[in-house]
Amino acid sequence: MEELSRRLKTVASFVPQGARLLDVGSDHAYLPLYLMAKGQISFAIAGEVVAGPYQSALAHVSSSAFAKSIEVRLADGLSAMTPADEIDTIVIAGMGGRLISRILGNGCAGLEQVQRLILQPNNSEDEVRSWLQQNGYVLIAEAILEESGKFYEILVAEAGQHGLSDKELRFGPFLSQEKSDVFQARWLKEKAKLEQALSQIPDSKIKERQVLEERILAIKEVLDESE
Repeated sequence: MEELSRRLKTVASFVPQGARLLDVGSDHAYLPLYLMAKGQISFAIAGEVVAGPYQSALAHVSSSAFAKSIEVRLADGLSAMTPADEIDTIVIAGMGGRLISRILGNGCAGLEQVQRLILQPNNSEDEVRSWLQQNGYVLIAEAILEESGKFYEILVAEAGQHGLSDKELRFGPFLSQEKSDVFQARWLKEKAKLEQALSQIPDSKIKERQVLEERILAIKEVLDESE
């Protein structure tokens, strides 16, 4: 079996023992195969909406020892599962935040028996947090890591209510408290990009400059930087 990336290993660490898992956009089905090999899950659906990755996942699962415990399905988003599957954990990893929010929104009717969402957006993390807050979910954990020069955030949510501030929506309630080295590196890099962009905007474009200045200030505040 292929070695799992550090990103997906971190995602896997939040999957509960004995879970019945739906992995949306499973690609090669690496995550379900890894979790099954560890004895961490009891059943999995590897969902794919694109024919090529679906065939790849099917081939990987068919040639493994877990063909009876992992089902590969060609389906869009959460439509890969039915109530009879008794899925209690959903992973959606490696997609844009807006797409993840859209997938959850389109399939929210099927989320009633799901106990945990493990989401790894490649961008627009604040929009995913907003969707969770607006739809009756509370974040119970977050993680951030850097791999191959890219930063990844992982959001873990369960049913519940919690009001997040604008700061928490953008930077994460757990991540902004922990302020890990990776978190600081990610936002220092973002600040540098914003400052470079600001330097290219003429003073006459007041509104455009104000938007960037506010974003830069928010980063400075969360990093406890002084002026």
